[in-house]
Amino acid sequence: MGHDLSGMTRKELINLRDKVDAAIKTAEQRERQEALKAAEKAAAEFGFSLAELSGETRKSTKGTKAQPKYRNPANPEQTWSGRGRKPQWVHDAIQSGADISDLEI
Repeated sequence: MGHDLSGMTRKELINLRDKVDAAIKTAEQRERQEALKAAEKAAAEFGFSLAELSGETRKSTKGTKAQPKYRNPANPEQTWSGRGRKPQWVHDAIQSGADISDLEI
């Protein structure tokens, strides 16, 4: 399995190093997957998922709408969360003399 490195050219050594680096990366990925499977199996034996034990059971908030913070007094169906651009009804209410706090729910 040994290589006589002293008889190799610089180009051959660089090529060998690149192959070794790639092999190390592949081996690391394989071992990581094996470790993950072993950890999942161990957690399952106790009736848990790995995510539950590691605290990664948080729900994603991506795609959920923010709760409304302001309501149009003229049309209660129109609400605004306070995020993003102000709706036209907010601009109209402020121009007519209302304070933004008057529109809070």
